[in-house]
Amino acid sequence: MMRILGFEEYGGPEVARPMLVEEPVPGRGQLLVRMTAAGVNPADVKVRSGQRQGGFPVRFPMAMGREAAGVVVGVGPGAERFTPGQPVFGAAAAGTGTLAETVLLDAGAAAPLPEGVTAAQAASIPVSVGTAYDALDELALPEGAVLLVLGAGGGVGTAACGLGVARGLRVLGTASPAKREVVEGLGAEHLVSGEGWEERVRAAAPEGVDAVIDLVGGQTLRGAAGLLRSPHAMRSPADPALAESLGGGGVSRRRTGEVFAEIAGLVARGRFAPVIGATHPFDDAAAAVAAVESGHAVGNMVVLGEA
Repeated sequence: MMRILGFEEYGGPEVARPMLVEEPVPGRGQLLVRMTAAGVNPADVKVRSGQRQGGFPVRFPMAMGREAAGVVVGVGPGAERFTPGQPVFGAAAAGTGTLAETVLLDAGAAAPLPEGVTAAQAASIPVSVGTAYDALDELALPEGAVLLVLGAGGGVGTAACGLGVARGLRVLGTASPAKREVVEGLGAEHLVSGEGWEERVRAAAPEGVDAVIDLVGGQTLRGAAGLLRSPHAMRSPADPALAESLGGGGVSRRRTGEVFAEIAGLVARGRFAPVIGATHPFDDAAAAVAAVESGHAVGNMVVLGEA
């Protein structure tokens, strides 16, 4: 048996609780991994609430979480390039979660953990950092271009700022005053979000911005459309349908071990570092979920398993 923070029905925070379940067995193309770190993201809350029904497989009882780092303890057929005892990180196998003592990773969406990358950093790559990385690859901005990141203080937002700066972009990031230090620490220019934010962007970039990565959606996204030099240079994980109606789109996630390894390589070489806002022990995993659900978390929330 193993412990998870999971849910047996869709709903609010009250449906997620510690549970004892059978330890899984790795199937074809899967890895069984002893979890050392797992990321928590807004999408995890949407899965638990039932907002992703029909587009996201859930097998009750299911642990929350979609990304983890750990040590391989079992290898399924077709995943023999990995070996027991090997440190790895990646995305959860379909219908499973990662806030668990032992997790199943999709071997096609897993990569070896390189030296110089912590488990907490690696556990932030598949979802939040990977989303920002894919968005930047799609936008394909030249060095010196101006990128506006809306909601720059969260997991995807901080990654978009840090990765954008690493690519030689001028990055403007909107966030609350409390997140100014984090945004500026990534090399981006902090602009206070909320009323008057559009005027502050225009003052910072009078000729407009070359691209937008949006983590807010709604009216904020609509306002950003008027700041763009080209309407097509807009990517919004927060509100992809609206972004598409405005001429941009969502982010096409690749979720492959190869892409995750590229990102981890940047971290290992000191080109970029995921922002870890807080870590929580496994026994306090619910606090990490609550922090994300509040909408005010800084950077990535990570739950730590046994080392």
